[in-house]
Amino acid sequence: MRAHSTRVYLVNTGWTGGPYGEGARIDIGTTREIVQACLSGALEEVGYEEDPHFLVSVPRTCPAVKDSSILQPRNTWKDKEAYDRRATKLADQFASHFQKAYGGKGIDPAVARQCPGRGRQ
Repeated sequence: MRAHSTRVYLVNTGWTGGPYGEGARIDIGTTREIVQACLSGALEEVGYEEDPHFLVSVPRTCPAVKDSSILQPRNTWKDKEAYDRRATKLADQFASHFQKAYGGKGIDPAVARQCPGRGRQ
């Protein structure tokens, strides 16, 4: 990735706005706009902030997306505390699986700290 200056994007094309049954799928038009921004390089021109649960950089804005607040999943949930509880639980599940699968395998600690949930450990 470094040798070829490759950019990698994780695009949520799934559920937003609350837990299953409350929220809805992200609409295809918005997904297309986000993917186009990835492909065109437009996301290289925006600011980012790190998600505290999943330790990924999230763009603050995205060209052509009318409401950039949707880029932060927490913003789409009515009950923000419920989002925080669920996100923490999911990040901790990632950390637990990571430990079972890769603990003791000599992974660079700086890399291991980037696993969701592990940044708090």
